[in-house]
Amino acid sequence: MRAMRLVAEGRPLRAEAVDLPPVPEHAAIVKVGAAGVCHSDLHLISGAYDLGDGRKLSTTAGGAVLPLTPGHEIAGTIESLGPGAGASGLREGDEVVVYPWIGCGQCRKCAAGRENQCEGAQRFLGFMRDGGYAERVVVPDVRYLVPAKGLTSPQAAPLGCAGITALSSVRRCELRPSDLVFLIGAGGVGSIAIQLAKKTTNARVAVADVDDAKLEHASGLGADYVFNTVKVEAKDVVAQVKRANDGRGADAVIDYVGTPRTASLGFRLLGHEGRLVEVGLVGGGMTLPLPMLPLLGAEVLGNFTGTLSQLAEMVDLARRGVIVPVVSRSYPLEDANAVLEQLEHGGIRGRAVLIP
Repeated sequence: MRAMRLVAEGRPLRAEAVDLPPVPEHAAIVKVGAAGVCHSDLHLISGAYDLGDGRKLSTTAGGAVLPLTPGHEIAGTIESLGPGAGASGLREGDEVVVYPWIGCGQCRKCAAGRENQCEGAQRFLGFMRDGGYAERVVVPDVRYLVPAKGLTSPQAAPLGCAGITALSSVRRCELRPSDLVFLIGAGGVGSIAIQLAKKTTNARVAVADVDDAKLEHASGLGADYVFNTVKVEAKDVVAQVKRANDGRGADAVIDYVGTPRTASLGFRLLGHEGRLVEVGLVGGGMTLPLPMLPLLGAEVLGNFTGTLSQLAEMVDLARRGVIVPVVSRSYPLEDANAVLEQLEHGGIRGRAVLIP
C-alpha cells in the first residue's frame, strides 16, 4: 500500500510502498478515508518538543522506531477483522473513526480509561505505531473503533484528536452558564471548542488569534468577543475582558497555542479562582508571578487529548449537528509535505485532511 513515511527527524516525509502484516487476533485493518493533519505531526517530524531554556524533549523517545507513518486523526471503513474480533458487533464495511491514543493496557491510567495519559509503553497510532498517512492502518483492537455512520470520513477524522481535545479542555474549565471563557487560538481545536462552550455550557466565549480571517470565522461559530493580539496590546485585552465580565477577569482561559507569550497572556486574563488550561505544544518556558497564584486562588492545568469514551461522545455530538468539525480542504495523500508546510506557517483554517 501507499504511505507517507517519516524516515529521518527533520526531513520531509517520503512516499513508500509498505506491506501490511497479518491481522492480529482482536485487531482490524481500516481502509483510510481521511487523515487529519495536526500540529502534533509537525512536532513528531521535527523530532523534539521545545521545553524552553535550550531544553528539548524527544518526540520519538517513547518507543517510536523510524521509518514511521504519521497521522493520528483517522477515519474510514473496516476492511478486515481478526479472528477474535467478531464479538464486537462491528463488521467489514462499517464506517468508523479510530481512537489513536492506545496505551499499554496495564498501568493505573489505562485501567481507569485514561489511556491518553498512559504511564507505560504507549502505543499511540501515528507516534509509536504506524498511523493514517496511508491507504490502510492496523488498529490493534477493535474496541478502539467508534462507529461513525452518518458522518463522512473528512468530518469524522478530526474528532480523534481535535474533537476530543476540545471537549476535554472545555470540561476541565468547569464552566457555568454565563461564565466567560477565553480561548487563545482559533484553529482546528479552537473552532470546535467555541461550539462546545456555547452549546453545551451556555458560557460566553472570547477568542484571540493573530489572523483576522480566523477571527471572523470564530465570530461565525458563535464567539461573543474576538481579539487580534497583533493589533491589540495585552493590557488592552485584559481591560476589555474585565469590562465584559463586570470588572472581573476571565473565569477560564484555554491556551491552544502554548508559547511563553500566550501562556503569559492567559494567566494575566484570569479572574479570582480562574483556571488556565494549557493545551498547545508550540513550546518554550512559562514564567508566572507566583504570589498571584495564591492571591487569586488560580489553577494552571495541562490537557492532552481525551479518552475513548469522549470520542464516542464527540461522534454523537457531530452526528446530531451540535458541533460541526471545521474541515477547510481535502488534499491527496502525496501532498502531505505541502500541507504540513502550510500548517506550520498558519495557512490552514480549521483542519486539512489527506485523502489516500
